[in-house]
Amino acid sequence: MYRRATVPARINIIGEHTDYEGGLSLPFAIDSYLVLEAKKSDGDFYGDSIVVNLWKAAGGWPATITVSSDIPIGKGMSSSAALCVAVVLCAKELNDPLEICKEAQRIEHEVLKTPCGLLDQMAMMYAKKGKATLINFSNNTVDYQDIPENWYFKLVDSGIHRNLASTNYHQKSDHLRAHVIEENSRVRMALSAPAKKLGKLLNQSHESLKSLGVSLPEIDSQVKLLQSTNGVFGARMMGGGFGGMILVLVESPEILPEIPLVSSSNSAILEELL
Repeated sequence: MYRRATVPARINIIGEHTDYEGGLSLPFAIDSYLVLEAKKSDGDFYGDSIVVNLWKAAGGWPATITVSSDIPIGKGMSSSAALCVAVVLCAKELNDPLEICKEAQRIEHEVLKTPCGLLDQMAMMYAKKGKATLINFSNNTVDYQDIPENWYFKLVDSGIHRNLASTNYHQKSDHLRAHVIEENSRVRMALSAPAKKLGKLLNQSHESLKSLGVSLPEIDSQVKLLQSTNGVFGARMMGGGFGGMILVLVESPEILPEIPLVSSSNSAILEELL
């Protein structure tokens, strides 16, 4: 048996820290990928120890497992979720995308100790090229919206590495409840927003995440500088917080010329190879 899973990274336009509270998010998958290959072995398990532990947690068969990836680690682009989705795709006989997402979440909780919701896994499994995925976490349903041609996104690396496994990043609080209510409203407004309005929503989202306590002064200063840059409509920290990438919405591709635009991708795929 020889299987290969290819899983995209994701960016989240808006709707941060809402998945574990039954809220809304608007992500899309992008063209950075993790590839996991599993070849049936002689009865033992071979590969990186963390990958092997995930593989065993998913009930995987004896295999030689190799992983290659151009998804940055610790940058808010869901490298760990991509790995867990790839493991589940190759290790188990599952066809339902939501079941795959939940199993990937389970092994991430169990082995990596990351207290994640389902945003990352669902963004990867339900993605469609050229579409943003509206996810409603109250019932785990998805809907799609075309990504407007003038929504130009770039990712700026804050240079701050993060480790969510050691961070209590969704502690229940009044701040969290208020954030989720407001963030859900921003997601709904984003669905019909022109680019300039979307930029304002991104800025508001960052202020809310600051109030939630998941940002850092070093991130805030970088976001503020980007927000004040000519041609930038909006910017916010992306992902669980405490470092990683800053999502920037620009007026045209020529803004921040040293940084490429992000491009959308299709969903994760599994291949059976000879």
